[in-house]
Amino acid sequence: MRIHVVSDVHGRADALATAADGADVLICLGDLILFIDYEDHAQGIFADLFGQENADRFIGLRTEKRFDEARSFSRALWGSLEGDAWPHIERAVDRQYAELFAAMPSPAYLTYGNVDVPRMWGRHLRDGHHVLDGEVTEIGGLRFGFVGGGLRTEYRTPYELDEETFAAKVEALGEVDVLCSHIPPAVPDLLYDTVARRFERGSEAILDAIHRTQPRYVLFGHVHQPLARRTRIGRTECVNVGHFRARGVPYVLTV
Repeated sequence: MRIHVVSDVHGRADALATAADGADVLICLGDLILFIDYEDHAQGIFADLFGQENADRFIGLRTEKRFDEARSFSRALWGSLEGDAWPHIERAVDRQYAELFAAMPSPAYLTYGNVDVPRMWGRHLRDGHHVLDGEVTEIGGLRFGFVGGGLRTEYRTPYELDEETFAAKVEALGEVDVLCSHIPPAVPDLLYDTVARRFERGSEAILDAIHRTQPRYVLFGHVHQPLARRTRIGRTECVNVGHFRARGVPYVLTV
C-alpha cells in the first residue's frame, strides 16, 4: 500500500490537490493555515490585513526573540481594525480552509497542527476526510495513531496544549505501528531549525512512547528546515515528512 504524507501545508492548495496522485491514501499532519510567512513576508493573513511593511517589522521582532515588543506591536495593529479583531481573523481563516479542504484529496486522514483552529474544520470536511486526534485507525492492516497540536511556546499559536494534555493523547494511543504527530519527539537534532536558528518544542511523551512501544515509524513535521530529517531509535524510524509549502511534494510511505 502506498501512502503519501504531508505536513505544514500553509496555504499550498495548488500542490495539495495533487498530493495523493499515485497513492492509495493521503495523511496530513496539520498546519494548513498560512498566517504569516517567514520566507515571503507579503504572504499570509497578517500581511493581507496589515501590509508587508508591518509584517516585516513583526517578523523581525519575533526573529530577534523580542516577544513582548512583538505582542505589543501586534495588539496595536489589531486594535486599529474596526470592531473586535477576531471576526477579521476568522473570515480570513475560513477562506483559507474553504480553499484547502476543497483541494484536499480523498481518502485522507488528518490531524491538527499548532497553527490550526480545530473548531473551524468541521464545516469544510468532505466525504472521505477522517480527522483523528489522540485516536487510532487501521490503514493497510496497520495501526496508525494520530496526535495533533503543539506544546506551549512564546509564539502562542492557536492549538498549543500543556504537556499533561498532550501526553494524555499520546498515552491513549497504546501500541501502534505508525505514530503520526504534528510535532517531533524531543530529540535535539530533529528540533533544531537550521534557517530560523532555534530549537522548536518537541514532545517528551512521544519520545517515551517510542522507547516503550517501538512503533515501526514515527512521522511528523513542524520543523521546516531540520538539522536531521530522520533518525532511528531502536527499531523505530523517526521521519520529518518535509515542509510541504516549500517543497510541494509528499513523503512516500509504502507498507
